[in-house]
Amino acid sequence: MNHQTLKFLRRALFPLSLVVLAGTWQANALADTRHVIVESGDSALSKEAARQSKEQWDSTRSLRNKVNNRREKEFDKFDKSIDLQEKCNTSSNVNAYWEANSDRCLDRRTGRAIAP
Repeated sequence: MNHQTLKFLRRALFPLSLVVLAGTWQANALADTRHVIVESGDSALSKEAARQSKEQWDSTRSLRNKVNNRREKEFDKFDKSIDLQEKCNTSSNVNAYWEANSDRCLDRRTGRAIAP
């Protein structure tokens, strides 16, 4: 074999050997990651985690209730304000107007709160 043939073989076989090497390495890596562990779910660690989660949920119950009550109060206040505004705007009293800052229906002449 002459020098050019050897050079050509080296140029062709080297990249080919790299591809084959990468392919075999990839196959080994895939084979190692196909191991699956199936757990029944009632191990000591999962039971302890569930107990701690329940304990934390129970301990924050009163706080959640307070937050929910506050949100409900704020919603009721907002809802009542909208209802009063609609009543004031549709009132037969021509001197009644809605004061947005104080959320009250006021008399234009006196500035006092009125019931629409």
